[in-house]
Amino acid sequence: MLSAQNIHKSYKTLSVLNGIDMTIEAKEVVSIVGSSGAGKSTLLQILGTLEKPDQGEVTFEGKRISSLSGKELARFRNEKIGFVFQFHHLLPEFSALENVCIPAMLQGISKKKASFRASELLEKMGLSERIKHRPSELSGGEQQRVAVARALMNNPAIVFADEPSGNLDAETSEELHDLIFSLRATEEQSFVIVTHDLGFAKKADRMLTLDKGKLI
Repeated sequence: MLSAQNIHKSYKTLSVLNGIDMTIEAKEVVSIVGSSGAGKSTLLQILGTLEKPDQGEVTFEGKRISSLSGKELARFRNEKIGFVFQFHHLLPEFSALENVCIPAMLQGISKKKASFRASELLEKMGLSERIKHRPSELSGGEQQRVAVARALMNNPAIVFADEPSGNLDAETSEELHDLIFSLRATEEQSFVIVTHDLGFAKKADRMLTLDKGKLI
């Protein structure tokens, strides 16, 4: 479904990625591990089209990402890709339901239809009783579940997660990890997850290690 060929990325004199080649299959969970500063987040952002490589090409379902215009890329990202970050980035003035609806509203979907889909997702997250609560009224684990629901709102083909449980305690992290595998089964997304949690990483279909700018 997704492939990256010969990806290079540097920041001034610092070489971060040195010729990355990888593929992601449909409905696959792939984890990426490595030491801090190894370039894991940079790779994830390039795969997720948030960053451009200095060299190389990312291809999604046969389409070269570099061939898309700015507007086409924004539409592609909204329709095909979901993101979950270490910090949930929920809008504090909106309820859980409203936060989850945002990607659909950006796509021009009616508020009624978006709210129905968002309610379904939040129910799957175990948050059916919390949909009207604002982020400040939710626990850290609940906030991250809302962020996962938001990432799934437009039924993307692939979800990129950067340390999604990095700010959670051990029990809540385990619940989030189990949720991701459950969602793969029911929602049929692929997940690419950067994590320092080796226990979680080893549960993935494949665990890739980034070292000195290369996958090993």
